Amino acid sequence: MVTQNLTSVTEFVLLGLSNHRAMQVLLFVVILVIYSLTLAGNGAVIILVRADSRLHTPMYFFLTHLAALEMCYVTSTLPQALWNLLSGNWTISFVGCAVQMYLILTLGGTECILLSAMAYDRYLAICHPLLYAVAMDRWRQLQLASFCWGLSLLLATINVSCTFRHPFCSPAHINHFVCELPAVLKLACAETHITEKVVLGTAALILLGPLSVILTSYGLILCSVLKMRTTVGQHKAFSTCASHLIVVTVFYGTVITMYMRPGLGSGSDLDKKIAVFYIVVTPLLNPIIYTLRNKDVHGAVVKLLRRQGFE
Repeated sequence: MVTQNLTSVTEFVLLGLSNHRAMQVLLFVVILVIYSLTLAGNGAVIILVRADSRLHTPMYFFLTHLAALEMCYVTSTLPQALWNLLSGNWTISFVGCAVQMYLILTLGGTECILLSAMAYDRYLAICHPLLYAVAMDRWRQLQLASFCWGLSLLLATINVSCTFRHPFCSPAHINHFVCELPAVLKLACAETHITEKVVLGTAALILLGPLSVILTSYGLILCSVLKMRTTVGQHKAFSTCASHLIVVTVFYGTVITMYMRPGLGSGSDLDKKIAVFYIVVTPLLNPIIYTLRNKDVHGAVVKLLRRQGFE
C-alpha cells in the first residue's frame, strides 16, 4: 500500500447498489418514484401548514422544518444516485464527494437534534400545558432551530476535515452509492485511528445526546398520560407520540448501526442496505407517519380543497 500513488486521487468511483444493468434500471425507476413522492409529501406538509392558521403552532413549526430538511437531504444524495444509475457512470470528483459528505452529515445531524426538539415540544405541551405557550414561544422555537443547525454544521466540519486530511490510494472505489463517511474513510492509506475516535465522539454527541432527550421526554409523557382521567386525552397523546417514536426508531436505529460500530462498519454490502433506510426510506415515511392519523392536518386538507373549489 505504501508503494501506491497517494496523491493521484482526483475522483472516486462509487460501486453502487448493483452491478447488473437490469437491476440498475429497476433501481432507477424505484428511487425516482420515491424521490418524487418524498418531495411531494414533504412539500405538501409545508404548504398545508402555511395555508392554515390553525397549524401555526410550535409542533407544526418543527414539522415544517423537518419536512424542508428532508427535501434538502434527499436532494443532496438521490439526484446524483439517479444520474449514476441512468448513465452507468459512477465516478464523482474529489471535491464533489467532500461536498456531498458535508451535506449528508450536516442535514442528518440537524435531523437528529430536531427530532429531540420535537420530543421536548411534545413533553411541554402534554405535561405542562399551562406553561406551554410561554415556554415554547416564537423566540424559543427559533433558538432551538438555530441550535440544531449550528451544532450539526460544526460537527460536520470537524468530521469532513478529519476524513479528507488523509491520503487516498488508487484505485479509489467506494463500496456505497453515496459518499458517506465510513465508506470513504475505509480508502485512506494512512492510519485512521484518531479520526475514527473523533467520528465516534461526535456521533455519540449528536446521536446519543438527542436520543437521551427523546427517551426522557417520552418517558415523562408516558407517566403523565397514564395519570390522565379521560381516555380521549390518553388516546390523543398516545397517537401523537407513537408516530414520533416510529420515526425515531427507524432513523436512529439505522444511523447508530452505521456510525457507532467499532471501526465505523465493515464497508460491506450490508452497510449500503442499512443506509437505504435513512437516506431513501425515512424521508418518504416522515410526512406519512406524522400526518396519516392527524385530524388537524386532515382538516387543513379539506379547508384547502374548499378554497380551490372542491367540495
